Amino acid sequence: MAYVVTKDGTEIFFRDLGTGKPVVLIHGWPLSGDSWDKQANFLAEHGLRVIDYDRRGFGRSGQPWSGYDYDTLASDLNKLMEELDLRDATLVGFSMGGGEVVRYLSRYGTSRVSKAVLVSAVTPYLLKTSDNPDGVDPKVFEEIEENLRKDRPAFLNEFGPKFYGRSVVHHTVSEPVLEWTQSMALMGSLRSTLQTAKSWSSTDFREEMKSITIPVLVIHGTSDNTVPIDASGRRSVKILPNATLTEYDGEPHGLFLTAADRLNEELLQFVGGPREPISTPVLS
Repeated sequence: MAYVVTKDGTEIFFRDLGTGKPVVLIHGWPLSGDSWDKQANFLAEHGLRVIDYDRRGFGRSGQPWSGYDYDTLASDLNKLMEELDLRDATLVGFSMGGGEVVRYLSRYGTSRVSKAVLVSAVTPYLLKTSDNPDGVDPKVFEEIEENLRKDRPAFLNEFGPKFYGRSVVHHTVSEPVLEWTQSMALMGSLRSTLQTAKSWSSTDFREEMKSITIPVLVIHGTSDNTVPIDASGRRSVKILPNATLTEYDGEPHGLFLTAADRLNEELLQFVGGPREPISTPVLS
């Protein structure tokens, strides 16, 4: 198992798959790098080097008491970038991970990064305030914290179907996928789950996004009820100087599974990997 050790001694687990131009996949809340399985496998099979990792407090990474603010999380990402000496990389952030992409680029620059992708991302600013009237009511986030503290497994059990837009009529994902999602989420600590929720719900990225001039692809589902597109994707593309928006009509928040094939192809095209799969020897 591969780890990098951060400044405060936290072990960050990562996977390094394939060879070629590097792509770093940054997962959402409250999951782990395993949530990227379909993307990681596809991109590596198509001639790219894919790195995904577990955010501190989640998956197989360490669970420190502190460090769940975006400055520290971006520092963790920077440690990984330096340790692996990644160059000409594409950063792909899903949901909460979009904030890490923005904070990393605004703080550490683009010497190692040539492109970025924001998928269902929480940027630019989710919290409804006097100068952000189109944001989400703070009571929503207060209820999330209350329910996590009261009964985290029950909250996550209800959160999963909403995450994927699954209903009695629309089986966007299977029951086993919901169970897998629940098991990933429960690998995180209560502390990390609570503290990162505060970070993604209240961090304002608006000003720093103006300084990001590399090409950024913004992907968002029009039926995302977890991170509404009007408060996020459509606003992000207006702030970023060099961004394009792809709207996935009718797709929910967790489109990395509900629209996996489309997302995989779009990522491959944007990164610029080989169009044909790389052949691998068949075991006999």
